[in-house]
Amino acid sequence: MTPELHQKLTAWRQHLHAHPELSLQERATSAFVQDRLAELGIPCEAGIGGHGIVATLMRGSARGRVGLRADMDALPIREETGLAYASRHQGVMHACGHDGHTASLLGAAALLAADTSWSGTVDFIFQPAEEGFGGSRAMVADGLFERFPMTRIFGFHNWPGLDAGTIAVHDGVVMASGGRVTLTIEGHAGHAGMPHLTRDPVVAAGHLIVALQSIVARNVDPLDTAVLSLCTIEGGTAANQIAGRVVIRGTLRNHRGAVRDVIVKGIERTCAGIATSFGVKVTPDISLGVGTVVNTPAEAGLARIAAEKARAPLRHDLAPSMAGEDFAFYLQHCPGAFVWIGNGPLRDGAELHGPRYDFNDAILPVASSWMAEVAKTALASN
Repeated sequence: MTPELHQKLTAWRQHLHAHPELSLQERATSAFVQDRLAELGIPCEAGIGGHGIVATLMRGSARGRVGLRADMDALPIREETGLAYASRHQGVMHACGHDGHTASLLGAAALLAADTSWSGTVDFIFQPAEEGFGGSRAMVADGLFERFPMTRIFGFHNWPGLDAGTIAVHDGVVMASGGRVTLTIEGHAGHAGMPHLTRDPVVAAGHLIVALQSIVARNVDPLDTAVLSLCTIEGGTAANQIAGRVVIRGTLRNHRGAVRDVIVKGIERTCAGIATSFGVKVTPDISLGVGTVVNTPAEAGLARIAAEKARAPLRHDLAPSMAGEDFAFYLQHCPGAFVWIGNGPLRDGAELHGPRYDFNDAILPVASSWMAEVAKTALASN
């Protein structure tokens, strides 16, 4: 990684940060990545699973094939960083570092294109719609592993709170399985001064929120790990009218399928009880995610070796996270490993999905170098 390449990657990353696009809308981002790949002289195929791109480098006669993945989408969050390159799209922000992931993968492509020491095939996967919209599932459904028959796949996520440039590799579980929860409460609207003529969904919603918190506390084994967070509530338009409808949205997270089933059944049971108690209709809609991110043993070992080759500090003592990652779906089809790369000190409001978050450009050399080294290490191991 030369200073010139680092400077170029930083400029690319900051451009992406200033022009974020939501899941399923990554047209300009995809075009930007394709232009940078053309600049590097690396052929690619676009339009895979939506706005996804796969670029491919082949060198030598070795038959091994490895995939490297980065995500490209942003979040519906209003940026509060005040940076010169802050988002120019109101209410849309790269608050999770996918701009940095994309730039890092472009950096890995540049490094491997200039390196004649390896032999085999590397596929660079630029994925859309990671933030809960099934981007990995869409790419797999569009023939990712048939069209690009890689035998291993690797990726990373930047990690605020972990020392900048430190690489954390887990044995087994890395990140949680997720699910989206939508709870619709339908009552009977009416005058706020005559509540006896209504069926109040707001009161029912309050009791439902409190009751649902008992599921993890009293139904899940304390030695297991689970989260049920209710994050938005919408209902009513006037201060003197009892609303007719309330919608609550949130997420559930777990590391084991059996725990997920306990939570889902608990949500359904609690909704039915609240509906009976308050004379309202409560409809739960639970959309389960792609599963738990679980590193395969051999590939976790290769990830560690690559960290050492990239001369990065290595950690293997961190607990898994309850955050989710749809890289999990790739791992259901192909062995691989997903690592964390430290983004530096954790600051208030600058955590992942925070309005003052920003990817640390100083870690671009480590991230790009690790991805290049893990590809070479995996190919050499064949």
